[in-house]
Amino acid sequence: MQSQQLWTVRWLNAIGDVDREQWDKLALPLSTPLLEWQWLHDLEASGSISPRYGWQPYHLTLWDHEELIGAAPFYLKSHSGGEFVFDHWLAQLASEYGIDYYPKLVGMSPATPSVGYRFLMAEGVDKQVLFRNMLSAIDNSCQQQQLSGCHFNFIDELWFAQFPAHDFASWKHQSYLWKNQDFEVFEDYLQTFKSSQRRNIIRERRSMSKQGITIRPLNGQEIGTDMAALMYRYYLNTNERFGPWAARFLNGDFFTRLFQNYRHRLLIIAAYTDSAAPPIALSMLLVKDGHLIGRYWGAETQVKDLHFNMCFYAPIEWAINNNIKTFDPGAGSPHKIARGFRAVANTSLHRLYDPRLKILFEQIIDQANDMESANIKALNQQLPFAKNTRPV
Repeated sequence: MQSQQLWTVRWLNAIGDVDREQWDKLALPLSTPLLEWQWLHDLEASGSISPRYGWQPYHLTLWDHEELIGAAPFYLKSHSGGEFVFDHWLAQLASEYGIDYYPKLVGMSPATPSVGYRFLMAEGVDKQVLFRNMLSAIDNSCQQQQLSGCHFNFIDELWFAQFPAHDFASWKHQSYLWKNQDFEVFEDYLQTFKSSQRRNIIRERRSMSKQGITIRPLNGQEIGTDMAALMYRYYLNTNERFGPWAARFLNGDFFTRLFQNYRHRLLIIAAYTDSAAPPIALSMLLVKDGHLIGRYWGAETQVKDLHFNMCFYAPIEWAINNNIKTFDPGAGSPHKIARGFRAVANTSLHRLYDPRLKILFEQIIDQANDMESANIKALNQQLPFAKNTRPV
């Protein structure tokens, strides 16, 4: 590697402006699939994530001549939708003080509330020096554009802890996580529950066969590209149920691209009433390096207990059979607690450039973090585990 004096900063307005092989040389070694070139490219190339919808790609890259040595996906945001870090209260405070909160710079994998965001760094480079250079580029760009702040969402907290001098404020958020306790079969998972909840899960599982429904996991080449249109339709069906609270960010072209180009990272749970007919429901998850991430699901019509089986039980069974260590089920309601998903904290990092906004945030954030910790503790007290269940 050359001296850092020869490093060049380039901000890119599309992930397609950087060579896929160079980007993935940095991204593929990571345990998250959400920072890989193909995932980010399919979001952008489909138009699902674009300036039209308030996401202007603005990716940071550092180069040693023509070699990519550092990168991070960023977006200039004109709203807070699709971030799942609910900072609308901060935007309201900014407005009351006459501060323009938008646009802001956000680092994350768009519309994907899953932990793992970090800077991509080449091997053989001094990580501390590269980190400082990337932060300096971020500060310079934000200040030149008079942005209110820079925000890293759903960070890889252990990774960022290597760089204690970053001077970002930390904000905790509640999410869910299932951990495989070296289960060998699904019955081992069932045995962690109190008898009453164990019976509930068994009953919910048996209700599928009673209703003539067969559930099959599919991955890799087992996934037909013709399922993309059906997945999109079911995705729309799910969102229609939530009205103004829907989280519809993706279009049909995104699913088409994903099912063509990214099947090696997909797990599809399909529900059938007739093996010769299309699935009546689909659940789409991402899988990489022993980690499972729940993303989207939907059905032709509402069926009793189908959601629990498609989004929890079938993926958990597949995870056990395939030596998956963790399962992030995605954002959502506390019914996950009853299925053995513990409430956990994820972290976002925030640097605010207006001194007034910075002071306001710092005055509030400690109390907000304390409240979130109390919420996580209260949720986990409701876990229906048997007393002899090992803590994880």
